[in-house]
Amino acid sequence: MRKLSRNDLNQNKRGQRSKTGRLLNDMAKLYRRQMPAAQRREVIIKTEAQIEGIRKSCHLTRDILDAITDRIEPGVTTEQINRWVHEMTVANGATPAPLNYRGFPKSVCTSINEVICHGIPTPERILQSGDILNVDVTCILDGYYGDSSRMFLIGEVSEEARKLVDVTRECMLLGIDRVRPGNTLGDIGHAIQQHAEAHGYSVVRAFVGHGTGVKFHEPPDVMHYGQPGTGITLLQNMVFTIEPMINIGACQVQVLEDGWTAITADGSLSAQWEHTVRVTQDGVEILTA
Repeated sequence: MRKLSRNDLNQNKRGQRSKTGRLLNDMAKLYRRQMPAAQRREVIIKTEAQIEGIRKSCHLTRDILDAITDRIEPGVTTEQINRWVHEMTVANGATPAPLNYRGFPKSVCTSINEVICHGIPTPERILQSGDILNVDVTCILDGYYGDSSRMFLIGEVSEEARKLVDVTRECMLLGIDRVRPGNTLGDIGHAIQQHAEAHGYSVVRAFVGHGTGVKFHEPPDVMHYGQPGTGITLLQNMVFTIEPMINIGACQVQVLEDGWTAITADGSLSAQWEHTVRVTQDGVEILTA
C-alpha cells in the first residue's frame, strides 16, 4: 500500500481542511487497514478528550521531574528519589504507574551508570560524584498516563559520560523531529540509530518505546533503530514514547536476578532520555516537554 501524503491526511473530499471528527475517524480506519492483523484492534487513535487527559498527566510528570532536579546531588539515595516522586504524585491526585506494575516494587525507576533501565531504588544506593542517573517517572491522572525520563549528572562527571548523555538526548530529539503524519516508525528509528552510531555508540534493541495514554504500554512498539519508510505509518493523534537507550559499548543486555534491573552486558555506561509525543495534524506535540 502506498504511503499517505500530507494532503491525504489534512484534507477532506472537497480538498478543504477538516474541522470535525470525521477526518480523524477516516484516518483511524485507514490506519488499521495498514497494520498487521494482530494489532488492528489494539492501537488506539486518541480522541480529543483523551488527548486532553493525557496532556494533563504528562504535564504532571514533567512538573515532578522539574521539582526533583535541584534535589538530586551526591549523598542522596535512590530511595529518597522514590519517596519524593511518590509523595508528589499522590499529592496531585495521581498514582505512580510503576508501583506494583507486574510486580515492580517502587514508584519510579532509577538507573545509574551501566544500568540501562528499570533500576530499583534502594536505601543502600547512594549517589556519588561521577555517576550518571536516569529517573523515569510515569503518572496516572484521572485514568490517563504520562511517561518521561531524564538524565542527571551527579557532581563532576567524566567527559566521556557527559558526551554520552548529550548525544543520547540529541538522538531522542532527532527521533521526535521525524514525527509527522505520513512518516513511519522506521524514519524515527533510523534517525536515532544513525546519530548514535556516528558517535561510535550502540542502540539497545531489547527495550523499545511504546504507545501510551490510556494504558501504560500500548501498541505500537517504537524501535530506536530501523530503515526509513518502514513500519507503521504515523497518523494524527497517535500517542507514544520515544526513549532511546544508548550504550558506549555493545548493545547486549543482561537482566539481574531481581527480574527488572537491566545492565549493559559489558559493563559500559548507558544513557536514556524519554518524552511522550502526539502526532499532530502537521507535526508533533511533545506532551511531556
